[in-house]
Order: sequence, then C-alpha cells, then structure tokens
Amino acid sequence: MNIREFINPKELKIIYFTNYINIINYDEIILLTDNKILLLKDKKTITIKGDNLLLNKLLDKEILIHGNIKTIEL
Repeated sequence: MNIREFINPKELKIIYFTNYINIINYDEIILLTDNKILLLKDKKTITIKGDNLLLNKLLDKEILIHGNIKTIEL
C-alpha cells in the first residue's frame, strides 16, 4: 500500500462497534429507514438491519450509523 491509498483508500471498509457501524467507501444509499439501511458498492448491496437505526454522521462516501444493529449482510 502506498501513501496515496492510505490517505484516500478506495476499497470498502466496515468497522463495527457496539451499537455503531462505520462504513467507508460505499457508492450510494438505496434505502434508509429506522430498521433497515441498504447501501450499494460496486453493484453489490450491503444490508444493515436493526432497531432505531439513525445516521450519526454522513460525509462523502462515509456513513456512521447508531442503533441496535442486528445483522450486516454483504
């Protein structure tokens, strides 16, 4: 990995903490409800299911979701 890839990575990263999930380098938000969030990356769907899901942070190609996260499907 070179320094440019470290500073501006292009691959999908999913970081899970208790009641938080941080997703970096997704392409598009398809669906956003309080119990399901669908994201698109390279024509593949990422599904997050849970209860009381809220956007805590939304930046360019980065999203932080808070809530009772039950499943993450790739």
